[in-house]
Amino acid sequence: MNTHDIRARYLAFCKKNGHALMPSASLRPENDPTTLFTSSGMQPLVPYLMGQKHSLGTRLANSQRCFRAEDIDDVGDNRHTTFFEMLGNWSLGDYFKKEQLPWIFHFLVDEVGLDPSRLYVTCFSGDDTMDIPRDEESAAIWKGLFATKGIDAPIVDIGTEEDGARNGMRNGRIFYYTAAKNWWSRAGVPEDMPTGEIGGPDSEIFYDFGTPHDSKYGQQCHPNCDCGRFMEIGNSVFIEYIKNDDGTFARLSQRNVDFGGGLERIAAASIDTPDIFALDIFAPMIAALEKESGKKYTDASYVEAFRVIADHVRGSVFMIADGIMPSNKEQGYILRKLLRRAVLYSDRLGITRGRLGMLAEYSVRAYEDVFDDVRKKREDIVSVISEEEKKFRRALTKGLKEFEKIVQRTEKEISGHDAFILFTTYGFPYELTEELAKERGLTIHRKDFEKEFKEHQKLSQSASEQKFKGGLADHSAITTAFHTATHLMLAGLRKELGSHVHQAGSNITAERTRFDFTHQEKVPRDVLDRVERYVNDVIAADAKVIVEEIDKDVARADESIEGSFWHKYPERVTVYTVRSDDGTVWSRELCGGPHVTHTGEIARYGRFAITKEKSSSAGVRRVKAVFVPVQE
Repeated sequence: MNTHDIRARYLAFCKKNGHALMPSASLRPENDPTTLFTSSGMQPLVPYLMGQKHSLGTRLANSQRCFRAEDIDDVGDNRHTTFFEMLGNWSLGDYFKKEQLPWIFHFLVDEVGLDPSRLYVTCFSGDDTMDIPRDEESAAIWKGLFATKGIDAPIVDIGTEEDGARNGMRNGRIFYYTAAKNWWSRAGVPEDMPTGEIGGPDSEIFYDFGTPHDSKYGQQCHPNCDCGRFMEIGNSVFIEYIKNDDGTFARLSQRNVDFGGGLERIAAASIDTPDIFALDIFAPMIAALEKESGKKYTDASYVEAFRVIADHVRGSVFMIADGIMPSNKEQGYILRKLLRRAVLYSDRLGITRGRLGMLAEYSVRAYEDVFDDVRKKREDIVSVISEEEKKFRRALTKGLKEFEKIVQRTEKEISGHDAFILFTTYGFPYELTEELAKERGLTIHRKDFEKEFKEHQKLSQSASEQKFKGGLADHSAITTAFHTATHLMLAGLRKELGSHVHQAGSNITAERTRFDFTHQEKVPRDVLDRVERYVNDVIAADAKVIVEEIDKDVARADESIEGSFWHKYPERVTVYTVRSDDGTVWSRELCGGPHVTHTGEIARYGRFAITKEKSSSAGVRRVKAVFVPVQE
């Protein structure tokens, strides 16, 4: 089977076992300002894992498009990619361990065809300080599953990664690891979880490629060793705990399953290669790179460049398909960084003329039969990537001129400050400046560069933490109130400006709401005042917020229901209607929640006030609103 076959078979397998299939969410999270990208399949499902009812029921599955910016610098080895697909299935208070583990075992062994003797699994060893027990149930289930294939599966308490590197596997097949490896929460290990955070033990599945152990990663090999012998291909998380105010843990009202399996990693295991870039989805682009460069992917001197270009171009294709454009901030900054790195690595292969657009075509072709948005946006994708490459090559030319000026005033060593200016102003990575300096017999004061770079990172991180503080994903009461008020504001804008107004994006924190909507002209202050008054009137009316589940086609045909991003919603959608007892409908909109139950709940936070209105982009306006305390 190729990669697309595995995806299709997984979804069919889940459907056969009673799961409703969902479309992939956008790479750019909606209503979640805590993160730049959707990096896992569960990310859009947090409200439902915490008890909110999902319109599709309690068994869900999909193949989620994901992006992890933190992996950019790791791309170049045989397993890291920035963009990937996560096969996922979820139980929202429905089935649990005794159903989940046999299902995923049989899928991998009987559907994909993996050799069960090459599979190894890990379980949670427990945490006495948190009074969370060892996951003996999962270990016992795994032992029974291996027995069905005639495989003895000894259970070993391996401890930490350091313990594994020191003591090895001791002939085990099922391993207990501490919370650092076999506990999941958005905040990490149990002691780092804030009050109200959910989490639970997990059970990971590893494929053994049988490659020799590299001792630089530790004296002994074990499933979580980074030497390359083992690759994690799936993880079943059992979300059943919530952290109390006093640091203890309580059981959630529902026990959940959150499974995530890397599609590309499962596909690599299916053809018994540890190299993700040997898959069918990369083959055409790799072949094109070989033809353009005259170099071979199998040449160890160039394999890193091949992998970086292939990954970064594919990641860029999917970013642009989801509406992200190159810029100097947020997601657009990451996209620009990908493309600039791809240009630099193209130069390493000797491809110095603009070819990234051509390479993007190969990535589009690899996915066009699976993802309609990639196929429909082909021309835009190729155009954006080609233009960005042209811009960066012009910047490189200017940067080389600046580099020559630096060389002329330098005797032996380029200052860290000069290297930093080349980095920030002209996009020169340190390695490029270092390589150019070496050709001239010069060195660089690296410590000074790293000092400035760390300061730059610290400032960027602080700005990011401030910008993304809180957010709808925390489901705090005030954030939920802002969310409902934002819907009311959209209804007010449509009432004042017309039915052409639709949501174009939102960013909601516990401090404010920032809302983008379609409209060509600046909105006068008197109109904003009327919209503000509309929202506060609804809050004062203490209207009910009524939740309905409707077929998407029916909802879309109903002109009274406002909605954006229809293509991203499943076939059954949730509609929230704000209605007074006298029958007045203030707002009726497609949404995934959460919301208050009565608008009067919002009043405790003060008066809703629109503080700013400006242009966001062509044909899109942006407003910011806050709650202003009411003076007694």
